Amino acid sequence: MSTVPVPYRVIDRWDETRDTVTLRLDPVREPLAPFTPGRFAMVYAFGVGEIPVSVSSIPTDGGVAHTIRAVGAVSAALCRKRVGDTVGLRGPFGTGWQLETARGQDLVVVAGGIGLAPLRPLIRRAVADPRAYGKVNVLVGARTPADLVSRVEIRRWATAYTGVTVDHPGAYWRGEIGLVTRLLDAAQFDPGQATAFVCGPEPMIRATARDLVHRGVAADRVRVSLERNMRCATGHCGHCQLGPVLLCRDGPVIGFDRAEPLMRTREL
Repeated sequence: MSTVPVPYRVIDRWDETRDTVTLRLDPVREPLAPFTPGRFAMVYAFGVGEIPVSVSSIPTDGGVAHTIRAVGAVSAALCRKRVGDTVGLRGPFGTGWQLETARGQDLVVVAGGIGLAPLRPLIRRAVADPRAYGKVNVLVGARTPADLVSRVEIRRWATAYTGVTVDHPGAYWRGEIGLVTRLLDAAQFDPGQATAFVCGPEPMIRATARDLVHRGVAADRVRVSLERNMRCATGHCGHCQLGPVLLCRDGPVIGFDRAEPLMRTREL
């Protein structure tokens, strides 16, 4: 784990949506330690600042990719980066999805909006090793069709069920409309033998996790990725504290059995 930014160069970039970009980064010199799905880096735009971003791809030939939405000064500066530009990375930080502990189980992967990006490396590994898992389900929700990330790749995933729904369909949408939880009815999984992975806006996480538990998935087998204001990423500043949990160190991925009472407390 590096606590000092290590230079990485942008070797590829592509627009996911009107305000979201994926940057493929390769180390300029020595790379950081290997990332695993669900962990994050502090990504530094030189002269502007740094933000936490989960990895959205872990290429087999090295490097890393981050999918970033322009919502503030730092993220906007990163989204403006072009091939050949340099950024700084610190990490890897946090807990991962721990996909390996779900071997032999059905998988339910639920993403809201850009929450699909941190789940993409997990999905890729699961569909690349189909004998290791039961039925793989991918459920994706977005505000509009234009807000969907990984639109082309979603169609290529060889899963038991892949469903996509949007809140506001527009004139040409022919898919599902409504909350992502409605897709659970069509998903193929045995609740008693399933592990779920959920990432997205906090209200969506809360509703989805509760629905999964209601259907019979054990709360500790529902893994959620939570966001708070991460500054140091080393557990020292306390900005990401959620009750007794420091999300940069103890998260961002934690079991819903642990997250639910914390998310239920308004003051946290």
